[in-house]
Amino acid sequence: MKTAITELLNIEAPVIQGGMAWVAENCLAAAVSEAGGLGIIGAASAPADWVREQIRLVKEKTDKPFGVNIMLMSPYAEDVARVVAEEKVPVVTTGAGSPEKYMKMWKEAGIKVIPVVASVALAKRMERCGADALVAEGTEAGGHIGENTTMVLVPQIADAVSIPVIAAGGIADGRGMAAAFMLGAQGVQIGTRFVASQEAQVHENYKNYIVKAKDIDSRVTGRSTGHPVRALRNQMTKTYLEKEQAGVPFEELELLTLGSLRKAVVEGDVVNGSVMAGQSAAMIHDILPCKEIIEKLIAQAETVMKGMGNHE
Repeated sequence: MKTAITELLNIEAPVIQGGMAWVAENCLAAAVSEAGGLGIIGAASAPADWVREQIRLVKEKTDKPFGVNIMLMSPYAEDVARVVAEEKVPVVTTGAGSPEKYMKMWKEAGIKVIPVVASVALAKRMERCGADALVAEGTEAGGHIGENTTMVLVPQIADAVSIPVIAAGGIADGRGMAAAFMLGAQGVQIGTRFVASQEAQVHENYKNYIVKAKDIDSRVTGRSTGHPVRALRNQMTKTYLEKEQAGVPFEELELLTLGSLRKAVVEGDVVNGSVMAGQSAAMIHDILPCKEIIEKLIAQAETVMKGMGNHE
């Protein structure tokens, strides 16, 4: 399946794996890249040395293109930005801020830069400062989210910029992928579906919690603080939302979530941990190899786009 994104990134399938904190490490990134998509290492709040080690491990496992997602609010963002340039990582995706000050360094290293945006204004600004493509991420996504849905955000951003747009948020199968193309996207970024993959190095409890999720199990905490986060409902989200409604101070809410993602991903505590996942969790019913996930996505998207409406 050829699109402007497969051409730009030199990949076979226009599928980018989300740079999820604690989840997107070298095993998952290498598996997605090897399967024809673009695997991503999620730098999150990790120090630069860890990111460098992950980059080198991916290079040992695959010779295909891959990327690093840099959360620009991280205290290590500057160091990580330098490491990706030194290691000549093919692609960088960015979140939580603007990567403008690193653009020149990355471009000189031959890196393709793809910011994740949740508004038209930020999309236009990123195009002006030299972004190669954009990820338009709707509120259906897991983790930190914006307000607009994928359905309305993608066409607006596709209309507003001339660089390729990648749709993210709520996409877990070929129907979602076909819909993204209809909205003007040239590729999709998928997170939650890849958490429920055989290669994802996350606790089995976390994977199984996603597989068991129903349509009503998604919760957004932190709307009142201006830092909304989507996760699957459990004791932690229940307590958080109760405290949030009671108007407890921000510091107390922060304490509740401290280390909660690690608790779920690494320790498998799906009761008190933060089981970050998108609304698409309810559409995921099995744990598959990355290769099979991508093959099914493409096959179903092609079938749907041919107008056969086959939902298999």
